[in-house]
Amino acid sequence: METIKIKYFSDKIDKLAYIGGKSDWIDLRAAADVTLKAGEFKLIPLGVAMKLPKGYEAHIVPRSSTFKNFGVIQTNHYGVIDETYCGDKDQWFFPAYALRDTEIKVNDRICQFRIMEHQPALSFEEVPQLLDADRGGIGSTGIQ
Repeated sequence: METIKIKYFSDKIDKLAYIGGKSDWIDLRAAADVTLKAGEFKLIPLGVAMKLPKGYEAHIVPRSSTFKNFGVIQTNHYGVIDETYCGDKDQWFFPAYALRDTEIKVNDRICQFRIMEHQPALSFEEVPQLLDADRGGIGSTGIQ
């Protein structure tokens, strides 16, 4: 089991907890009250900084209920924080864009993260054919 060093910037949010057997994604919470008007962007503080193990990164995405509950989307759609972002002032943030007027309160669960190993080193080999069965389309839609 890996141990992650964490610094909290707020005592008003619940401490992080890994809940084994349910999901390996861990909820992150707003560390400040935030009011957004439709069309407005704000970085929402998440109240934590972490020292990730060497060779690991955190992947941050909205919770499935974030848009329904708050009407915001994550502007980078998928955040990645690597192990070099680990100083005392390196607080994590959620970049939010509001599609409707909304209020997010301290301790509201707005996103989630998981820790992943870095991708291994890769090389690419150009070939004239892949010689596998064609699915006959673009992506999974099958539309050309």
